[in-house]
Amino acid sequence: MRLLSWAVVIGHVSLVLFSTKSAALSFPQSSTNVQTFAGRGVVLRVQPADKTIVIRHETISNLMPAMTMPFHVKRPEELDGLAAGDQVSFRLLVSPVESWIDHLNKIGATNLPPATTVATNAEPSLLDFPFINELGRAVRLNDFHGQALAITFFYTRCPLPDYCPRLSKNFEMAQQTLEAMTNAPTNWHLISVTFEPEVDTPERLQNYGRSYLYDPDHWSFLTGSPDQIAALARACGVEYAPDAGTITHNFRTLIVDPNGHLQMVFPTSGDLSDQIVRELLKAATNTPPALK
Repeated sequence: MRLLSWAVVIGHVSLVLFSTKSAALSFPQSSTNVQTFAGRGVVLRVQPADKTIVIRHETISNLMPAMTMPFHVKRPEELDGLAAGDQVSFRLLVSPVESWIDHLNKIGATNLPPATTVATNAEPSLLDFPFINELGRAVRLNDFHGQALAITFFYTRCPLPDYCPRLSKNFEMAQQTLEAMTNAPTNWHLISVTFEPEVDTPERLQNYGRSYLYDPDHWSFLTGSPDQIAALARACGVEYAPDAGTITHNFRTLIVDPNGHLQMVFPTSGDLSDQIVRELLKAATNTPPALK
């Protein structure tokens, strides 16, 4: 299928404001390598099978501002008895490589408003629309015709290591692996698209890219108008909902062959660097080479 036909049906995301002041909570540190933070918020969705709960949380002191995010739990039993609209307190644990919550306690309930999604104008030709890269230059998706592409969506403010930073780390490791290969194809490119263009300016994107040792010859960070980014995200099956500076989103890393056909979708975060390398090599050479 062509890029413009990437349409994936995604459930709507509900948002609700929760302005009650956070009470001061304290928990013991479970490990010297794990930081713990106290949080409060409103449950938007409970997904026991995925061990995930989506919470519209207040500011988490010393970590991040108020935001809507999916959180992982170690045990699905942590989610027993919880439903959309419940006000909860919780403990957030963050290690260098993952994050999760526990000590979930229901402290009240609220009525959620009707579901809301990103509003966009009529979808234009995404292949020809000029996005802006981290160097401040106009870039069209058609410019990458003939190259195998890995495309993902992120935003620079994301503070949890297993969310957007994990997606960027995947690209960093894939770039290093591909560039170190002898006689490997060079017709490949990584594209990271921000869905927070109001914050992620080209300068900010370039500084972010440098923190991941990006090579601009093989990795671009794109921004653009909110409508165009929303249209591209929708075409790629990415669900996100911004509201007053908060964002909730799902995960998508797409592999596209040099002719613009969708080859593979990774719908998770996690360490996907080896899989991304394999799929890019397969797309670039039309054969499934083995990693060495």
